[in-house]
Amino acid sequence: MRGYRSLLSSVINPDIPTVDELMFGDADHGDHSLNKLDPISLSLKPAAVLMPIVERPSGPHMILTVRASHLPKHSGQVAFPGGKIEPSDPTPGHAALRETHEEIGIHPDYVELIGALDSYQTGTAYRVLPVLGFVKDGFSFEIEQNEVSDIFEVPLDFILDERNHHIESRKFEGHNRYFYAMHYNNYYIWGATAGMIHNLTDRLNGDVKL
Repeated sequence: MRGYRSLLSSVINPDIPTVDELMFGDADHGDHSLNKLDPISLSLKPAAVLMPIVERPSGPHMILTVRASHLPKHSGQVAFPGGKIEPSDPTPGHAALRETHEEIGIHPDYVELIGALDSYQTGTAYRVLPVLGFVKDGFSFEIEQNEVSDIFEVPLDFILDERNHHIESRKFEGHNRYFYAMHYNNYYIWGATAGMIHNLTDRLNGDVKL
């Protein structure tokens, strides 16, 4: 874990931005990136997700969730734990930890936040801050079934291998829309979640400068 910790810490921003910094900063990454579209600039909503890494006997793994099938938006999709930043959240990091606790039961005491990646703007007008954190031993999962239907873990070696990152497309409103996607066992990781993962690998490969 120490090798991964040092490597990941060296390529992310250790100072997690404030909500104002998140909302008024540049949106270099998002659903628009691969489609040569201008990002949405009005009525954006702030959100934060946790990219949780846990040490297992076989090596570090990243924790992901599957959203509940009855949700009105993005139902059944793979996602990081997280969600909308509420007015009561003092920081995006706090929001990511709160949502993680609510959705999958990991208490904030078990998470060490080490920094943030670039914000990611979704087509549904959210500006999402991905926050990277290491999960300490002793935690337990408790699924909030109204929001999450499944939890799974992906080896970090698989996540960070760009050979597992693919660009795929679907028809949307009569146009081909392109997005990143990853296939792991029976799970299909795509859209914003895969885009945030790809941004992390870009940083590791030196394609993004701090």
